Amino acid sequence: MNDVPLHYLKPDSLVKFRCLIQDMFDPEFYMGVYETIDPSSAAKVLRCGKYKDVAECGVDLNSKNNVASERQTFYCVPVPGENSWVKTGYADQNQARVLLPSTSYVANRQKRSYEDDDMDGMDAQPQKQREPHAGLQIEQCGTEGASNPIPGASHLDLLNFPLPDEKGPSCLIKVYEDLESFKLNDTLEVYGILSVSPAVAEDKEASLLDDLDSDMSAKEKRVHNPPASLVPRLHMLYAKPVEQNNPLLPRTTLQDNHAFVSATLAEMASVREEFLTYLTPVLLGDSLAAEYLILHLVSTVYARRDVLPLGKFTLNLSGCPPISSSYTECLYKVIQQLVPSSFYLGMSLGNMNQTRLVPKKDYCANRLVSGALQLAKNTSLFIDETQLEQGQLDTTGVRNVTALGNVITWQKVDYDFNYHQMEFPCNINVLVASEGRSLLPSDCQIHLQPQVASDRTEEYLSSIPVYTHNSSQFNKFRLYLSVARQLDYSITDQVSKSVEDDFVEMRKDDPQSISAEDLHRMLVVARLLSLSLGHTSLSRDTWQRAKHLEIQRSYRMEQHKNINGKEP
Repeated sequence: MNDVPLHYLKPDSLVKFRCLIQDMFDPEFYMGVYETIDPSSAAKVLRCGKYKDVAECGVDLNSKNNVASERQTFYCVPVPGENSWVKTGYADQNQARVLLPSTSYVANRQKRSYEDDDMDGMDAQPQKQREPHAGLQIEQCGTEGASNPIPGASHLDLLNFPLPDEKGPSCLIKVYEDLESFKLNDTLEVYGILSVSPAVAEDKEASLLDDLDSDMSAKEKRVHNPPASLVPRLHMLYAKPVEQNNPLLPRTTLQDNHAFVSATLAEMASVREEFLTYLTPVLLGDSLAAEYLILHLVSTVYARRDVLPLGKFTLNLSGCPPISSSYTECLYKVIQQLVPSSFYLGMSLGNMNQTRLVPKKDYCANRLVSGALQLAKNTSLFIDETQLEQGQLDTTGVRNVTALGNVITWQKVDYDFNYHQMEFPCNINVLVASEGRSLLPSDCQIHLQPQVASDRTEEYLSSIPVYTHNSSQFNKFRLYLSVARQLDYSITDQVSKSVEDDFVEMRKDDPQSISAEDLHRMLVVARLLSLSLGHTSLSRDTWQRAKHLEIQRSYRMEQHKNINGKEP
């Protein structure tokens, strides 16, 4: 369903859909077993209503053999921010190819545009209200999904994509078993039976649903029962969690694929050197900043201790050229080619004051209206603070900045349920590009030291290769990052004692020279450095190398502070 246009898929066929659970609707009743009467012969036949939306003709509503059953409905959208190399990679892997449109009722489905279906599923709105809000345009250097504004909270977007300019169908997924195993924002690969019958939305008498939805408001019925040509139904047979949305990884888990893991680990140190060689020019010749960008890209939340997320490494790359330069947009373009999912957020005053970042519950429609922070696990969020200008943040702007701070510090998003907030954990990899120190918190700040004259930056950037989606070189980098994120990690008692002794030694002459927070950051850097080298445990040599990186970084920050008379 992600790769093939909907009108090319045959109704009642077995399909696959890679998606994120955007909302979970209330359970619904359907006729699990029902009896039909043949009008000509008066013969009675028992039929099964499972995996269907529309009943056979001649239902005997008074039959004692009718059995009502319950199922759950998930509203699912394509993975937000999924980059083009991922989409192309999955499409290339698909063995089945649908060459001709379905002949079932393709003419009816192709006559109507999605916009027409959209208007059937919601009240007609003035054109001005349905257009994107002004002031949210994100100008970019050829990046995907960043040219359109983020919808405002007042816009009833029937497809309800969290991010702008998303493509692919939304889908109502009917779930019959293991309901407790699914959570909001899970990324799934769903296998099921496709239902696109127009009768689903147009003829309620033919529906398998009970009359128990008679108390639903008109708005809720439109949202929960949209046209099937716009939002198809998929009756789940099987669902597989997607931990790493990378088509280059083997279908089995790393734990079950020892040969692949052994071969990959053997090459990780050399691939890392190649990756560092590539990233250094991207960071304008700054090899230290390139080292820290690699650590950032392999980081992920691997556990939570009480409320503290472990493994995150939000990086503040300060010293970026100002808004007049296209540097930050081009840096994001490179990151897009490396990670499976990403989103660029220009931190302009207009964006902060008008963007809906936090999902909000719409009680009238009984659905969760998506926000830009409703993202899949391991999505890279690139915040461009160089776009920030002087001005006043309004209530929405303050709320959005607070939400970004909560994502960075606690890896959580507090969804707005009007009368209260509900906390949802997340795993979003945040990189903040700024001129000086960011207004947002971070786990580590590295100040960029360009080795290129400022008047040659544009010319220099244009010479950096950005590989195509099927580039073997970039595929190595993509595989490297995904594998590094999944590796286990441990510290032996011997190395732990050595680290403790080092900490005591560093504080001996000057207790103020290093704090417990500095030690924690060093341990995080050491962990990420080990994983980036393909090591699953910390060695003494890697610890010394991590210490050296942190000493270099701290010296640079202090040097910059002394030169400029203020903190960078």
